[in-house]
Amino acid sequence: MLKADLVLAALRNKVDHPATVRELLQRLQLPREQHGTLRRRLRALVESGVLIKVRGNRYGLSDRMRLVRGRVQVNPKGFGFVTPDEPVVNLDGDLYVAGINLNEAMHGDRVVARVESQRVDGRAEGRIVRILEHATNLLVGRLEIDESGLAYVVPSDRRFLMDVHIPSGDRQDASPGKVVVAELIRWPTATRSAVGRVTEVLGDIDAPGVETKLIIRKFGIPDSYPPDAIAEARALGDRIRPRDITKRTDFRAFSTVTIDGETARDFDDAITLKRLPNGNFWLGVHIADVSHYVPEGGPLDRSAYDRGTSVYFPERAVHMFPEELSTGLCSLNPNADRLVQSCLMEIDETGDVRRYEIHDGVIQSDARMTYTEVNAILKESNSPKVEEYRQFVPLLELMAEAFEVLHKRRRRRGSIDFDLPAAEFLTDDEGRVEAVVAAERNIAHRLIEEFMLVANETVAAHLQGQKMPVLYRVHEGPEPTKVKEFEAFTASIGYSLGVPADRVRPQHFQRLLGRVRDTAEERAVAVLMLRTMQQARYDTVSLGHFGLATRTYTHFTSPIRRYPDLVVHRALRMCRQSQSRCTEKKKSSEPLRNMARHTSEMERRAENAEREAVQWRKVRFMSDKVGDEFTGWVTGVTAFGLFVELIEHFVEGLVHISSMADDYYRFSDQVHELRGENTRKVYRIGNMVRVQLVRVDREHRKLELALVDVLESVRKAEAPTRVPRARSRARNVPRRLKRR
Repeated sequence: MLKADLVLAALRNKVDHPATVRELLQRLQLPREQHGTLRRRLRALVESGVLIKVRGNRYGLSDRMRLVRGRVQVNPKGFGFVTPDEPVVNLDGDLYVAGINLNEAMHGDRVVARVESQRVDGRAEGRIVRILEHATNLLVGRLEIDESGLAYVVPSDRRFLMDVHIPSGDRQDASPGKVVVAELIRWPTATRSAVGRVTEVLGDIDAPGVETKLIIRKFGIPDSYPPDAIAEARALGDRIRPRDITKRTDFRAFSTVTIDGETARDFDDAITLKRLPNGNFWLGVHIADVSHYVPEGGPLDRSAYDRGTSVYFPERAVHMFPEELSTGLCSLNPNADRLVQSCLMEIDETGDVRRYEIHDGVIQSDARMTYTEVNAILKESNSPKVEEYRQFVPLLELMAEAFEVLHKRRRRRGSIDFDLPAAEFLTDDEGRVEAVVAAERNIAHRLIEEFMLVANETVAAHLQGQKMPVLYRVHEGPEPTKVKEFEAFTASIGYSLGVPADRVRPQHFQRLLGRVRDTAEERAVAVLMLRTMQQARYDTVSLGHFGLATRTYTHFTSPIRRYPDLVVHRALRMCRQSQSRCTEKKKSSEPLRNMARHTSEMERRAENAEREAVQWRKVRFMSDKVGDEFTGWVTGVTAFGLFVELIEHFVEGLVHISSMADDYYRFSDQVHELRGENTRKVYRIGNMVRVQLVRVDREHRKLELALVDVLESVRKAEAPTRVPRARSRARNVPRRLKRR
């Protein structure tokens, strides 16, 4: 059978130019009955973007014609960037596309773009030549009717640059101002607008819960499960069967606990720990065995793959699996037998893993504990929780010891911990937000995270040693150009990484964070350092994790809410149960690259949706505070103004440069500052300022601020100025990268 790989090989190895079908037939020497198959394969490769059809009905390889396949990200200002599906030779980063060269591509579309110019530093500009796949045919927005009676939908996502015309018979009785979902029935062209029809009326934007519905529709997040997936989940029942335990390692005699947040409904990890006779720790990380219940390719698997991850909103969650699994069979509820995959590690006094074992296991959790309870037990000797959980106190104290050992090891190798807080909403009995504060992160959060990190690292090293194809979690080092920009800023306030940009290592960032700790410059450095880093993603190649300073890393610990973890569990079982199947899998040519790209994109989608939901709530909370003054930190400086995070309420707004009327200000992108031409006033990241809330734009989820005064400046000094650590609640709560 003629495969696409054979056609590609012929184009790469036997033809040195874009070829016609006749030329390919000659080179491949195909029998007549396969001529039709060749044409079908060529059409499929063109549709996927691997090939491009040019003049003369010739087929050429995209990567040899300065063409880039990828997904376009459109900026509300009208231009875009194409993120390549795969690394492109001589192309550094994304491909910039001017608005005139988007050629009707919409935000999120998969496209083929041509590189048309390139700078010495590798940055390139191009134009989109083909749309391979539209990201969506649904748009969420506000229905409006103009004076002539024509209806149109204004997209909520401003990255969609055009309004959608709605014929009079396709409005579903939606009145002006209502939030609706519109299905595109005619795509836009250079000469005519998009046309659609209203498929769902969500309601008034100010109505409770509408913003969450809007975000779910806007990002295309499925909030219901296919009937066959629900049927498969229900058929599993609500308890494990005796035959499921056969040939599994029985850990039910071990003292086992889960530690999660107060509002958590699914518990996918449990911990066992004991001291070995040689003084080392024997740590067990037990993860819900979702792969036992979800066969590859079945309805549940397909549904989970489409989602890629669970999505968590302030008032609800959209789980990757139906609740029969997510809060039932695959939730490690206390006093119930549960199937797990277990990674047990002997950890010595330096934090090194001396040996490990990976098992199909069964556990029974003895207690469902919360972070707050564990923190009280470990930090407050007179807490009533000490007596309530008396039998687990020695275990928790041993966990704290193991945490210190593991954390010191990770710090020694240069792992970076960002001290940036996350938001938490305090609500009344009716769900109204009363305050936005920094989420508390205590010793219990930290020790569970440390145990998960060492388990992920151990599993990754194991699979790499087995040469098993799998999805790795990778975090590549920052681009030298961004490091140079970061270094220019730190130099302006008297600090330095101390190495050239192309030789920077995690420990250089870690040491710099140590030098600025408890200074006025700490927040400015941490914010900009985080922006200097690349985003973590999934890949089939173990490229290491820069932020964690480890050579190999994967996600093993949350298969109930992340699809890549499910892939890892299947790979582990395959290698444990059947060496022949493991070998067969190694030889398989089935690529994981598409899966890596898809799950990375779904993770970005979830992050963006969660971020927008949080911003909706923040803006709603601030809507009755117009005219009030607040203290805040400058978190961003641009040519159009200052982004300021309000310390008291932990929300961010913009001081537009047009409101800074005391001078003309010039923006310096190298040192991230605005400098007055006459007053010589300087505003930069990290300044503490006093601002007034001038306007709340609920539709675009923005706060408009006006500058009142500068309370503290970040500036170059021979000896960095020390400031009290407890300046505000928001500064005291550390936060690490949420999805490492």
